Amino acid sequence: MIATQYKIILPSDYDMNIIKDRVKNNGYKTDGFEDLKFKLYLITEKGTNKSFQNSYCPLYLWKDINGLNKFLFNGFYDNIITSFGWQKVNVGIPLIDTTTYKIKYSKYVFEVTKEIHPQESLNNLKDKIEKDIPRFGDTEYMVIYNPDKWKYHVFYFIDDLSNVKSEEGIIYDILHISQEKI
Repeated sequence: MIATQYKIILPSDYDMNIIKDRVKNNGYKTDGFEDLKFKLYLITEKGTNKSFQNSYCPLYLWKDINGLNKFLFNGFYDNIITSFGWQKVNVGIPLIDTTTYKIKYSKYVFEVTKEIHPQESLNNLKDKIEKDIPRFGDTEYMVIYNPDKWKYHVFYFIDDLSNVKSEEGIIYDILHISQEKI
């Protein structure tokens, strides 16, 4: 599996209804996309949920690289380039994935980013991360790491923000969820 996300930062006076309409009219096009476990159409809005900026930040979890390559190089990603210019696609490796079909009931994604500090050994790092990350009841989550940056990101899929109010992180609104065909 492989995770991807591009984070498009938009002007503070950007009309976010443009993004909402874009997703409303086109989000279904990635439903059942080849090798896609899920795509979450995520936004932040300045002044909402402690956000300081407007952004459009789709998050993907791919079961295999064929679908990702098809998305990037067979014209689908061209819609992003045409609308927002050249964007960097962040790539991560899933370390932990507790998600199920229930992800479709989520309203928000809460992202926490942590450093992987230099250490004598990485043996059992997965167990240490799993032990140290906050838990929010039976909330589904995934942990993605980037060995090129030595960081990891925990993405929680939630429907109630009251659980994460005291935590530091980014809260995204989910506009649409595309999932694999079950």
